[in-house]
Amino acid sequence: MNMLLKKLIDPVCIFSFLLIPCFVHGQAKVFDFNTRCEQAYQQIMMMKTAEGQRMLNEEKKSNPNNLVPYFLENYIDMFTLFFHENEAEFNAAYPNREKRIRLMQQGPKNSPFYLFTQAMIYEQWGIVKLKYEDNVSAMWDFRKAYMIIEENNRKFPDFSANKIIMGPMQAVIGTVPSSYRWITNILGFSNGSVNEGMALLKSYIDDPGNYESLFRDEACFYYAYMEFYIAHRPEAAMKFIQDQKLDIVNNVLYGFMAANLALNNHEAGYGLRIIENMKKGPEYLKMPVLNYELGTLKLYHMELNDAIHYLTLFVNNFNGKFYVKDALSKLSWAYYLLGNMKEAEKYRQSVLTKGNAVVDADKAALREAKAGGWSDPGILKARMLMNGGYFKEALHVLMQKKIEDYPDLVNKIEYAYFLARINDELGNEKEAIPLYQATIRAGANRPEYYAARSALQLAFIYEKRKDTAMALNYFRQCLEMNEKEYKSSLDQRAKAGINRLTIR
Repeated sequence: MNMLLKKLIDPVCIFSFLLIPCFVHGQAKVFDFNTRCEQAYQQIMMMKTAEGQRMLNEEKKSNPNNLVPYFLENYIDMFTLFFHENEAEFNAAYPNREKRIRLMQQGPKNSPFYLFTQAMIYEQWGIVKLKYEDNVSAMWDFRKAYMIIEENNRKFPDFSANKIIMGPMQAVIGTVPSSYRWITNILGFSNGSVNEGMALLKSYIDDPGNYESLFRDEACFYYAYMEFYIAHRPEAAMKFIQDQKLDIVNNVLYGFMAANLALNNHEAGYGLRIIENMKKGPEYLKMPVLNYELGTLKLYHMELNDAIHYLTLFVNNFNGKFYVKDALSKLSWAYYLLGNMKEAEKYRQSVLTKGNAVVDADKAALREAKAGGWSDPGILKARMLMNGGYFKEALHVLMQKKIEDYPDLVNKIEYAYFLARINDELGNEKEAIPLYQATIRAGANRPEYYAARSALQLAFIYEKRKDTAMALNYFRQCLEMNEKEYKSSLDQRAKAGINRLTIR
């Protein structure tokens, strides 16, 4: 008995007993994308995050050594924080970032998911941090994700899911002009090409392999946005959504994406149908941005009272700051077009104090509010109709007057620019080109975006005509202008255009 007691209190023996729970609960960690985890992932990607979390909780109980539920919880945090923009939620969730990274590092190193899951967590938090204006920290998270996924690709070159991180990153890096590549090289972002990055992601969509096909829906989401904004192929992006038969009715994430792209592709009617047909209910994650999209689409269809209703819902129920100034500005336009100047001025004044001015739409709203004055109602109405894709109706409104009827230079520039854009969209390039050129001559040194956008549109026209020299000339003109409105997005699209034409 004494020998047994001595043995029990022996430090080595105590240490061995302490290790027993580790072998049971800590040492056999696995990455098991079993049926329940796959179903949870699909629920999360549909924005049914509560149901996804319920399934993950069940998996944790029945398979405590499986790391996949903890990995997939990061998706829930990302979507929640991205769409809610709630600082309290961010502060509560942020400690999960490091906890999950440490958990993933307990997994088997011989699994391709060991590094893949870490890279994905860093990338997702980089996206979230950009939304919360923590840009420097976001850049470091993106750098970590990039370096980790590069290492995983070297170790597991046949693991096709690497492409859903590598492809978008390479494409985004590829939009950086060659003169600034030294900065990305210092940060460790080396291999960057728009065409190669998109081709890499597309190859995964076309042939995701067996096990890794789980992430195909996610890849489709990324690819549609890349086609639209990076490659500047909006028609191809919309066609891709249709060709892939993405479920824009039951999958709210897809519905949001399709409506968002329709909104920015002069397809207000299509965007309205998407949101109105989309499944809604308490089982889906709350997405206040849908009210912003719906209000904007209604405004572009001249359904002014409905536009006011949905935009008001957005500004009154959204805790974030992005697109608040733009929504308030749109509310002022709606009231202005209704002839209610009291409400129009009230909402314009709100632009000065609410929201932030990070994205270009909010910057433009703030500049307009500070400048005071109102656009000619006919031009503003034509602008809304044009934005919605109602080009013939917009042209009819503009043609009620001539450019000589406007005494102010700003109104003359607006008239020439919107007449050019409408003709361009109607396929009348012969009429559009001289109007764009006139807009550039009159507005190149002004803060409004009309001249820079005219240069960009001319570049697109000549790129389509395969006239590389003229296209590059206008892309560079766009970059050289000092417009204060939409500067970031216009420059990004011009840089991407230059890279498309010069980097093969």
